[in-house]
Amino acid sequence: MAPHATFSADDAVELAVIERSGFIESRHVGSAVVLAGDGTVVTELGDIRTPVLARSTLKPFQALASMQAGVPLRGAQVALACASHTGSLDHMDVVEGMLSAAGLREEDLLCPADWPADENARAWLVRSGQGRRKLAFNCSGKHAAFLWACVENGWDRRSYLEPNHAMQQRVRATVEEYAEESTAHLGIDGCGAPVAAVSLAGLARAYSRLAKAPGDDAANARAATVATSMLDYPWAVQGRDRENTVVMEELGIIAKIGAEGLLVLATPQGATVAVKVLDGNVRATTLVGLTMLAAADAVDIPDVARVLERVVEPVLGGGRQVGRIRLGTAVSALLD
Repeated sequence: MAPHATFSADDAVELAVIERSGFIESRHVGSAVVLAGDGTVVTELGDIRTPVLARSTLKPFQALASMQAGVPLRGAQVALACASHTGSLDHMDVVEGMLSAAGLREEDLLCPADWPADENARAWLVRSGQGRRKLAFNCSGKHAAFLWACVENGWDRRSYLEPNHAMQQRVRATVEEYAEESTAHLGIDGCGAPVAAVSLAGLARAYSRLAKAPGDDAANARAATVATSMLDYPWAVQGRDRENTVVMEELGIIAKIGAEGLLVLATPQGATVAVKVLDGNVRATTLVGLTMLAAADAVDIPDVARVLERVVEPVLGGGRQVGRIRLGTAVSALLD
């Protein structure tokens, strides 16, 4: 394997399949790990030790690094700093408020301008003739927190995305502390920020520690705030009726999706699952992740079934359901 590459299909397992009209037309292979609250591995499917670029699953730790750099985030602002949001009007309002509190403007953001995924917000931008906006980019909350840290510390604002910038050095240290491993590689995320490569096991360790922080008097108080705020303002982390939001609202567990097939789920007790679908598609991740937590007795099966009915999209043909996403053999075997 090349020195800078994630695991291969030979080291993965079948996590989910797409069934249409009784025919298996697609297979999603990947790896996944479940940790108990004490950090021990409960379930290991595929390669969980070769690094993956952790993409947006790193956002809670990027937010934590910003807060530890002195950014006074509160409430929904914390959740927005952790968000891969849909760019709704509410999302944009909170981010704009963060910038205003720091004496900054939308133009100071170095993330790209984008159309919001939220249909109402997109229609409003079209009607008002504003077009794409940086506030609507799904990482704008994270970038606003980075910039606010620069203001608080007198750091250069024009280079806050450079890997050697003080802000990004703090992010890297925070990720390595919580994952309990060194960064294997540093890439550039879709928003322009540095993104660390860590193992699925390390990513799960990081979330386990974060999720337990509110109930641990010895834990970092800001980490506890991050975990609590994500659950208190789940709409801000992704968007109303979106998968992560529904999981957090209904089950009270942290849920964070990441580009290229990543998902991490963590209960307040620290039971955690980290999933990587190798083809980069996220459509099966919630099904796989919640099922693996249920199989490990970390969440109740009836509650999981209720949530999955809401978030797993049916396979349609002519506007009616003709198939479904279902568990692959490696995951379904955990329920036996």
